[in-house]
Amino acid sequence: MKTDNTKWVLGHKVTSYDTSGDYDMMMAETPPQVQGPPPHLHNSFKESFLIIEGEMEFFINGEVIHVKAGESVDIPPKTLHTFGNNTDTTCKWVNIHSPKGFRAFFDTMGIPSENENAQIESITPTIIKKVMETAADFDMIIKV
Repeated sequence: MKTDNTKWVLGHKVTSYDTSGDYDMMMAETPPQVQGPPPHLHNSFKESFLIIEGEMEFFINGEVIHVKAGESVDIPPKTLHTFGNNTDTTCKWVNIHSPKGFRAFFDTMGIPSENENAQIESITPTIIKKVMETAADFDMIIKV
């Protein structure tokens, strides 16, 4: 499997990979003190996170869970969730969505990593507004 692209998406550095199976796979880095997307659910997608380095705080159906390096979390469809890095070190993680299809969100909303100030650009009010208005098109049902 080869890498296709690296983009900054809502403050997270995300590299999408081509896969031969019916799933999307990304490797991501979340800088210290960066929050995740708004609380949301997916009607069709199962989602898994594997923390490679650091730790991430997850909010899943009202419960807060701290997931550390070497640990994983699975999120079934229709499960309200979000996540963030509330530590002082970068968190590296693998993210898988099944079936294939959610990668389009990252491809559409992401800012190419080679752009100057890409991380900052990925969280501008214009991008946030675009995410809020179009997330449902990607089966990301935002609940705020």
